[in-house]
Amino acid sequence: MNFCSHCGAPVVRQVPPGDHLPRYVCERCGTIHYQNPKLVVGCVPEDGGRILLCKRAIEPRRGFWTVPAGFMENDETLQQAAERESHEEALASVEIGSLVSIVHVMHAHQVHVFFRARLAAPEFGVGPESLESKLVTEAEIPWDDLAFPSITFTLRRYFADRAAGSERYHYATFDYRSR
Repeated sequence: MNFCSHCGAPVVRQVPPGDHLPRYVCERCGTIHYQNPKLVVGCVPEDGGRILLCKRAIEPRRGFWTVPAGFMENDETLQQAAERESHEEALASVEIGSLVSIVHVMHAHQVHVFFRARLAAPEFGVGPESLESKLVTEAEIPWDDLAFPSITFTLRRYFADRAAGSERYHYATFDYRSR
């Protein structure tokens, strides 16, 4: 960050009085600019034992597979974000179920949240952010071509839970800065 979004003056990075972390602070108007993680929300839509995957049409990881997911918008719940992303990416209407996973993606300053879901109808398509979408069995998942580690983590837990007849929730932390 170079300039204050409130008054346009240059900002400096410093620890404000009463804080313990460096922040961008405007020396002209005093506005403290907090930077917080972004929420990425999605779901694992299932229909007849198969799950819906989308091939990404956008970067990062264009051409790789994912479940419908994306950045949460203001004025929506986590569940509404997952529903919206399913419609945007796969033209699918879903019924959101229980939580599957929360993945802290430290190097990207993101938190990924995934739910179990069911297709409301066995209808789906290709939205503007996808090249392709399809229903697949666990055996048909292109594991080596999944877009992100959070997707792999979530799908592995999803299928393990399904095999065990349970609906647990799982946590993970990924930080690739240290590699």
